Amino acid sequence: MNANALSMNARGQARRAARSRALDVGARAGFVARGVIYLLVGVLALRIAFSDGGGKQADRGGAIAEIAEKPFGSFLLWALGVALAGMALWRLSEAVLGQAGPDGDKATKRAMAAGRFVFYSFVSYSVLSYAAGDKSSGSGSSDKQTDDVTARALEWPGGQWIVGAAGVAVLCAGLWIAFRAIARKYHKHLKTGEMSRRVRQAVDVTGVFGGAVRGAVFATAGGFAVAAAVQHEPGKAKGMDDTLRSFTETPAGPWLLAFIAVGLAAFGLFSWANARYRRT
Repeated sequence: MNANALSMNARGQARRAARSRALDVGARAGFVARGVIYLLVGVLALRIAFSDGGGKQADRGGAIAEIAEKPFGSFLLWALGVALAGMALWRLSEAVLGQAGPDGDKATKRAMAAGRFVFYSFVSYSVLSYAAGDKSSGSGSSDKQTDDVTARALEWPGGQWIVGAAGVAVLCAGLWIAFRAIARKYHKHLKTGEMSRRVRQAVDVTGVFGGAVRGAVFATAGGFAVAAAVQHEPGKAKGMDDTLRSFTETPAGPWLLAFIAVGLAAFGLFSWANARYRRT
């Protein structure tokens, strides 16, 4: 009986180890995929800063369409979608089992992981659908989608309050993302001991700069949603593409958008660093 029990325990540990390895691979593949998307969005935004961008959107849809046009684009999209599915499953495991680290079992951490699971599941589904031939999925304009959703929400009872609250939530999330990046809160999630000094410096540059810019973009989009609620005008709400284009309307003109574009690309590189050094 003891021998059987030991054998069953060993098999159970082996299965758990295999699942852990699979989730680890999925998470790291997901960070690579996220990096690809942010890097492409940054490149597209940089094009828009000094030209019309060739009619391309500087958002996830634009990035997907850009990949589809490349040699082996369909294969790359399938790989991207599967990698994002791996990220979603990893986030689900964090929601169910808790995150790595001493405070990983907190309810707030689990709730945030659950939200990320839903988000990455949606993104993965849209990319895979596009790869399978549904060209209306994944590459749709984020601006049109934002306008449509905002218009419908404003028609609901208390719609202005709902849209306003959502805008405030996105604005606050953006500020929180920027604060965490500037405070280098990501250090606790990375295996910094395995990095050389130069690698650590590069990770900090991309993590702080890229994270702060990403947070600023989110906060700006949230501000536009609040404006749409206050003025009861759905068109005031902006998706990623219009939010980025709005930076060219500032006194800094296209140079501010170029700065933002480089920051988004930097966040893409930071995502790749997470693929290598993230604690999973």
